[in-house]
Amino acid sequence: MNTTASSTAAGTGTLQLEYLSSHEVASQSSLWWQGVLGVVGFEKIPNIGCARVPVTASMIRSLCANDLCEVWRVAGPKVQLSSGSAQARVSYRFSDDLLFGSLNIAERAIEAHTEAGALQRATEIAYQEIFDVLNETEHRHLIRVWNYLPEINAQSGGDERYRHFNSARQMAFRKSGRATMGTVPAACALGSPAGSPLSIYFLAARRPPKMIENPRQTSAYHYPPKFGRHSPIFSRACVWGEPGSGRLFVSGTASIVGHETIHRGDVVAQTGETMVNIAALLEEANRIVDGGHYSLNGLKLKVYVRNPSDLPAIEATLSELLKPAASIVYLQADVCREDLLVEIEAVG
Repeated sequence: MNTTASSTAAGTGTLQLEYLSSHEVASQSSLWWQGVLGVVGFEKIPNIGCARVPVTASMIRSLCANDLCEVWRVAGPKVQLSSGSAQARVSYRFSDDLLFGSLNIAERAIEAHTEAGALQRATEIAYQEIFDVLNETEHRHLIRVWNYLPEINAQSGGDERYRHFNSARQMAFRKSGRATMGTVPAACALGSPAGSPLSIYFLAARRPPKMIENPRQTSAYHYPPKFGRHSPIFSRACVWGEPGSGRLFVSGTASIVGHETIHRGDVVAQTGETMVNIAALLEEANRIVDGGHYSLNGLKLKVYVRNPSDLPAIEATLSELLKPAASIVYLQADVCREDLLVEIEAVG
């Protein structure tokens, strides 16, 4: 499987997202590797033998192909990339405009009095170290963040682990003097298996993206208290790049209208509603972004499936909405709300 999407980045080349097997990644030419920002495996960290490139994994299982990798590259004749210190916990690589970084933190390695405290401390440490890197390299604007935490829906310390994560993330943003609403990155948070590390990877830039909210949904950072003491910190989508050729990042999107889950227990209806939400985001992006020309069939989708037995129904629903050649990666992961059966993110 080799699918590529691209977007012009001024002066530095083209931002590309590719899905390749680890064998295909390892067999690429040295010229190809010169433009690689980072490599992400799914169930495990891929063994590709390239020390200067950040290599990580979300620790969740692919349902469509074994040994699949997500590769972020900047391709062009004048691209020059630099790598972060090998001693740093955050592994990163960057061009003049863009930075890709990743880190994994095992909660069991964190000194804390409770399990919930370990997750919160790990989250605060992770984000503080990310912000330290961005300040040092001057890629201060987070564009997109992928968060994977073990047992996201489990109870710990009297509350759901996802809510503890949200509290710690908000604390880290506040301590670093960063906004907690409005100009916040596109993001997702999914559940990985018990015993997995907290795994985060991200894209940042020196130029700010343009944030997009969904008219059909309450902005996540304005969720009412019933969803947790501290709201999630993410925009529904964002666009980064030059007018007319910018990259669109759609955050993890699900069957939520306003702030409420709808179609509980019906995976087909939830999948359809999720795509209605994504279509609304595309319409909003095209309305407010100069030269916007985003469409459902121009997206690369990553679909998170709570119950693998639901995969055929989700595939059938998406096949009715998208062209046969649509780029879709299916992964098994718990979604941030227990009543959500599917979540979809996209790049376009």
